[in-house]
Parts: sequence; C-alpha cells; structure tokens
Amino acid sequence: MEIDFQRLLEQYPELLSGDLIDPEEPRQWVLVTREIAIPGEMNGSGLWSADHLFLDQDGVPTIVEVKRQTDTRLRREVVGQMLDYAANGTAYWTVETIRSAFEATCAKSDKDPDSELQQRFGPEVESSRFWAQVKTNLEAQKIRLLFVADVIPRELRRIVEFLNRQMNPAEVLALELRQYGERTACEP
Repeated sequence: MEIDFQRLLEQYPELLSGDLIDPEEPRQWVLVTREIAIPGEMNGSGLWSADHLFLDQDGVPTIVEVKRQTDTRLRREVVGQMLDYAANGTAYWTVETIRSAFEATCAKSDKDPDSELQQRFGPEVESSRFWAQVKTNLEAQKIRLLFVADVIPRELRRIVEFLNRQMNPAEVLALELRQYGERTACEP
C-alpha cells in the first residue's frame, strides 16, 4: 500500500538514493514532515498536501510524492499535482513555516532539532547557517521534485526528463523503489 511506502521513507530517508542523484556528493536527507500543507495564497491554509518534504545537506527543499504503479494517476495527474506544489510552495512557504514543521516532527520523536541536523548532516552543521541556506533556496526557487514509485512508467520518465532539462534552478527526478531493495534513479 502507498501508506506503507510513505512510512518507509519517513523511517529510512536513505532509501531516496542520494548516491544516485549526485554520485560525487551523495544527497543526505532530513525529514521536515509528512503531509506538509501547501497554501494557495499568502497566509492561506493548506490547499494541497505533499506526501513528504525533506531537506538535503545544502538546504534544498525536496518535495516527494509517492505513488504505486497500480495508481493510474501516476502518469499525468501527479505531474500537475507536483507542479502545483512547486509553484505554490515556493511562493507561499516561508523558512519559518518549514522550520516549525521540522521542529514539530522532531518533537514527536523526542529529538532535538539541532542534534537531528547534526546527526543527518554531520557535526559541522550550524543551525542558523543551515536555515539561512534553506531561505535562500526557497527565495531562488531552488527546489527538487522527486517522484517515487515502485515502477516509473516510461511516459512519466519522459516527462521528468523533459522538465528537468527545462526547469532551472529546480530539479525534477523520479526514483524507483522496487521490492527487495532494488533502486533506480531516473535522470535526464
């Protein structure tokens, strides 16, 4: 089930294959939250909800949408959905919103937010600099959209490759997480 897939990513963010996304400097992840609200207007409530929001070690917000191969929306609807998330998230999220969501996620697990950043990214991570980088990335619309599925259909792969070539500084990727641990990143 899709919910099981989402729980796995929440517990094991390393499944996002940071080494396949950037072999020279593998991406490392910290979960901001599951089901993050995305407003459709300034100071609005959540009009949409992305499956996950992660940050990498460079403070790049990474919106993750999880679908199963059996979900017929995987081919077209999810692409429009992710573009809605990207357009509105970069327009209406603030670094404070993201940081508050991260702190709430840490509180649910009795974790200190600064310690969690250091555990995920190394002891040299300084919290205020990290969050300043998240803010800079948001303002520059430097985000990553990551489609995760057990199988990435050929049609979605082509769309992802096209969008990734056209969208800068945003990055669009797809990742297959197949049963029994096989991982494949779809890149341009």
